[in-house]
Amino acid sequence: MKRALLLPLLGVLAACGTEVVQTTPVPATPTRQVTTTTSAAPTVPPAPQPAKDGTCPYLATAFVAEANGQRVPKVKLSTDEPHPACFFYANATEIQLTVRVYVGDERVAKTIVNEAAPDGSQPASSPAGWTGGYVSNDTGVVYAVSKGDAAVVVTSNQKQSIKARRIAETAITNLKL
Repeated sequence: MKRALLLPLLGVLAACGTEVVQTTPVPATPTRQVTTTTSAAPTVPPAPQPAKDGTCPYLATAFVAEANGQRVPKVKLSTDEPHPACFFYANATEIQLTVRVYVGDERVAKTIVNEAAPDGSQPASSPAGWTGGYVSNDTGVVYAVSKGDAAVVVTSNQKQSIKARRIAETAITNLKL
């Protein structure tokens, strides 16, 4: 008899329980996509090498001789396109001045300048809008500047940076960079 009373009582108790019905959808936690960008270091073209005799298309030999203060018996050009590097010689074998021009990727232009005139060099900001640096040492001076996607690096066997700067400014003007 106890069993007979207990079973209906359990049924009544079960019926009295509250059932939870969820009618409002649970908002999903928004997922945030994280994008990671890795920018590989720009690939800098190798340093130009003198490849053939010629005339510098953006600097007159007489101007370089006057600006750098040395006679220029020979000029060689690299094979770089569209602007070859120009190598002005002091004699048959010694290069007195090199002008390297790069136009392409902005990151590469900045890297070329930073390699030529690394941190710790003197700041350079001529011509207007161009930035970079210059370094003087026992073998001469390097004047390197960039603007946007262009870089110009002048290496001279002279120690006065004003000579290299003047040549860089003239090259930039003549190339309309």
